[in-house]
Amino acid sequence: MPRLSDLVLKVRSKNAGPFWLTIDIFCGTPEAFETVSARLSTERVADLYRAPAGDIKRFDIADLMVVKFSLPRPVVQGSREDRDMHGAGWAVLLEEAVLD
Repeated sequence: MPRLSDLVLKVRSKNAGPFWLTIDIFCGTPEAFETVSARLSTERVADLYRAPAGDIKRFDIADLMVVKFSLPRPVVQGSREDRDMHGAGWAVLLEEAVLD
């Protein structure tokens, strides 16, 4: 089974304010976009990030060949418990995910 990073150009994560993170999957081709859209469920992403599926927002943007997920940060950005102030490290977990 392929990993997500084997199919797409880039997976990027970043802050979406102090309370949210955004993960962008840049597919690069219509075929990769269709594969990711069909095989990467919101529930799978929720499991990876240990977040309730109902809290995750998903955007499939066919014109840009991008699948985007937004989810609440587990702690507020910049708080003492925050281990990733910019949210950049969250992409790695999704890059390594095996697609069913």
